[in-house]
Amino acid sequence: MLYTLLCYHQEDVVCAWTKEEDDAVMQKLAVVQERLAKAGKLGPVARLLPTTAATTLRKDRDPPLVLDGPFAETKEQLLGFYVLDCANLEEALDIARELGAANPGGSYEIRPIGLFHDGGARP
Repeated sequence: MLYTLLCYHQEDVVCAWTKEEDDAVMQKLAVVQERLAKAGKLGPVARLLPTTAATTLRKDRDPPLVLDGPFAETKEQLLGFYVLDCANLEEALDIARELGAANPGGSYEIRPIGLFHDGGARP
């Protein structure tokens, strides 16, 4: 089963990290990611650019309205995601716990993926 692990955190906190602090977190995450890749569990991983680079398409209008920025009412922002190939939710939770130990603060939302189209590649 494929799961997505959505990575949420307060963007202003993460963007305030020094390069050294950010590099240290990325190094800790790389250790977990390498293990997952060797086990065949790791699919794509993406780190999203800041929300100031986002564009929103509001579909509730005709024609749809394009706006600068994200417009979700949240205290934490979606900063990236993993795609994981796990046997079940418990395995996905175990991976989230391990990644969480390497990356302070924020939260992970874990969702099963209903694969619509694999784009020709599967993790």
